[in-house]
Amino acid sequence: MPILVMKFGGTSVADLDRIRNAAEKVRAEVERGYDVIVIVSAMSGKTNELVGLVEGTSPLFDAREYDAVVSSGENVTAGLMSLTLQEMGIPARSWQGWQVPVKTTSAHSAARIEDIPRDHIDQKFAEGMRVAVIAGFQGISDEGRITTLGRGGSDTTAVAFAAAFAAERCDIYTDVNGVYTTDPRITKKARKLDRIALEEMLELASLGAKVLQTRSVELAMRYKVRLRVLSSFEQNTETSGTLVCDEEEIMESNVVSGVAHSRDEAKMTLVSVADRPGIAAAIFGPLSEAGVNVDMIVQNISDDGRTDMTFSCPTDQVLRAERAMTEAKERGEINFHELIADTEVCKVSVVGIGMRSHAGVAAQMFKALRDENINIKVISTSEIKISVLIDRKYMELAVQALHDAFDLQGNDS
Repeated sequence: MPILVMKFGGTSVADLDRIRNAAEKVRAEVERGYDVIVIVSAMSGKTNELVGLVEGTSPLFDAREYDAVVSSGENVTAGLMSLTLQEMGIPARSWQGWQVPVKTTSAHSAARIEDIPRDHIDQKFAEGMRVAVIAGFQGISDEGRITTLGRGGSDTTAVAFAAAFAAERCDIYTDVNGVYTTDPRITKKARKLDRIALEEMLELASLGAKVLQTRSVELAMRYKVRLRVLSSFEQNTETSGTLVCDEEEIMESNVVSGVAHSRDEAKMTLVSVADRPGIAAAIFGPLSEAGVNVDMIVQNISDDGRTDMTFSCPTDQVLRAERAMTEAKERGEINFHELIADTEVCKVSVVGIGMRSHAGVAAQMFKALRDENINIKVISTSEIKISVLIDRKYMELAVQALHDAFDLQGNDS
């Protein structure tokens, strides 16, 4: 039988009533003739509760024990989902990550999936099991320890299973009914997209869109997994939700498909750095070692042998970045006059594969911001994306202005 992967997020399995609702959607797919692999998250709020318990023991907790504790939320949901399906008369069985086994690296709380052997689950399907319920977000390392994949890791689990089992599709059930042109909470003009290219979805996810975890989209691109984003709380049909697919499956690409934003950004500037070969490596090497996720980078032109280096990073990594730069200066690796941190900025981006073949997108974006008297602090571009840092107080205004400027409320997907 063909295999379908269905993933249910925390809000979709928040209580027994919602688990029953999700189980009904699984039953519908079984009745359509699929063998189904269901990936479940922990019940809404449970992971935060477990993280709080771990952090309450010690701020310097053992990452291996952290994974052992926080992974337990998904185990509860998997068991309850399997029991619910069994009550419906559907042969179902739950599996924890180590039972499959989902083989991962040993990077606790940020592990990466290395292999998912099919034999065990394939055998159970052959024996009459119709639904395998898998605890998402977790796996097992070579050392035999439970690992977790990072927040939102159940999306990655779902795509990995879809790739490993050559599933017809991977359906991601959430509390929204698809991928929108921008955050509907910011503008009521936001429109649901029928289809979006994987490459566009990857950019939107990395730029702050919360619909899918970035790593799950990367996996989907690598293994050509077709994704569909659906609501758990609506009656769905074959055309419901948003299909995230190869660019070739989209008849005509919009110049801009969406506007993304990230509120918690910081702009850091090293003032008066020596302008010499290797200075960038001397700066960004220590930042990398400190685990600082650097995004935008701008180096000012210098005539006197000194320059300013500006970069952006998440606001919760500012102290880490400041410590890394101070220590590098004390070691004599770099020298700068001062380090200025601006934590009142945000990032706003426009994304679209149609940018490859259309000129003038940047000019249109900058004009829309100018018309709203919004100053741009930093600019970053790629083949299908333009991002700017602006004052955070203008974020919602900028998103609305750009959404209007590119007529996203009226374009057909």
